[in-house]
Amino acid sequence: MSAHDPSKLLIVDDLPENLRALDALIRDEQRLVFQAQSGEEALSLMLEHEFALAILDVQMPGMDGFELAELMRSTSRTRNIPIVFVSAAGRELNYAFKGYETGAVDFLYKPLDPDAVRSKVHVFVTLDQQRREMRRQMEALEAARREQEVLLRELNATQAELQRSLHMRDEFMSLVAHELRTPLNTLFLETQMRSLQLKRGNLPAFNPEQMSSMIKRDERQIKAMIRLIDDMLDVSRMKSGTLSIRPAKVELMALLERVVNDLSLQAAAAGTNVVLAPHAPVEGFWDEFRIEQVVVNLLTNALRYGGGGAVEVSVRTEGCNARIAVRDHGKGIAPDFLERIFEPYERGAKSGEPKGLGLGLYISRQLALSHGGQLTVESTPGEGATFSLILPCTETAVQAAATPA
Repeated sequence: MSAHDPSKLLIVDDLPENLRALDALIRDEQRLVFQAQSGEEALSLMLEHEFALAILDVQMPGMDGFELAELMRSTSRTRNIPIVFVSAAGRELNYAFKGYETGAVDFLYKPLDPDAVRSKVHVFVTLDQQRREMRRQMEALEAARREQEVLLRELNATQAELQRSLHMRDEFMSLVAHELRTPLNTLFLETQMRSLQLKRGNLPAFNPEQMSSMIKRDERQIKAMIRLIDDMLDVSRMKSGTLSIRPAKVELMALLERVVNDLSLQAAAAGTNVVLAPHAPVEGFWDEFRIEQVVVNLLTNALRYGGGGAVEVSVRTEGCNARIAVRDHGKGIAPDFLERIFEPYERGAKSGEPKGLGLGLYISRQLALSHGGQLTVESTPGEGATFSLILPCTETAVQAAATPA
């Protein structure tokens, strides 16, 4: 109930003509008048409504006005309703004293003075409006306080996230500089060595075999920088919603065989090998370049953190989906870190282990989502980890996922 709703008044009298007369005397647009012809009926109305004033006739058959007042004062819901007694008995019966004893705020004798009745009712209606306005303001203040608490918590969370983002940005910039410096330093040293050989006139150092070796080393360093830049560009496109997905018919076993073959030298350098489980051809509609990017990321991580054990790759169909699984036998991933590794700039490297930008798994999951699929991981510490790339095989599912909202 708002402060502007009509105040409710209760009049109790066993005579209908008295109720009609009093109703006509006190009713107006700011008041709702309820009538009761007995104490029981009055109590029933009090359980349903909140009254600003109760005007009770003292002399009623059954439960009289004093008994009704005592019952009202004994119940928390009705205890604070102001009571005005009305009596036709003479003043010599001293009903007024008994009325005040039972908690009345006033006592009126019949015949009633209309102006006095209107004045008293106006006072209690005004008090009721003020009380409800105060309650409304208190509720509004309490709601505002709760809202401020929520906003303060959100502000603290935002501030903490901002601090985390700033820390991640600084760490990321430092990491990018470090990752770029490594291939750049190698290229710079190679250039310095070649310049020194040329100044000394040592042309045999540039024979075809040596030149081929130099070119391959240069290509490795340049590809490392290109991969780094591509990863940063992919993250930027994903955040802006401009990453392009071009689905076409793809056969997964051929793709996996090609990737495993390309990474064989890297696997040999890590002292391990990649084992691709045989399977019949699995066809679907995907962006071949992007799926290859995900598989390369997963295999590179498996070789990096697999602890020298064999990396197992398999593919199988599950209804309308294809599942590519990459399993390593390394240290595994702690349970509280299983989802964090898919966040940008999160790295699973510990002290002394290889590091990276922490973008590979984030990019891979986003590419899976862009195909309408998902990328998940299962791991038990000490028993390795299995990454599963699940892709829908139908063209419509991929196109629907790739379409910007």
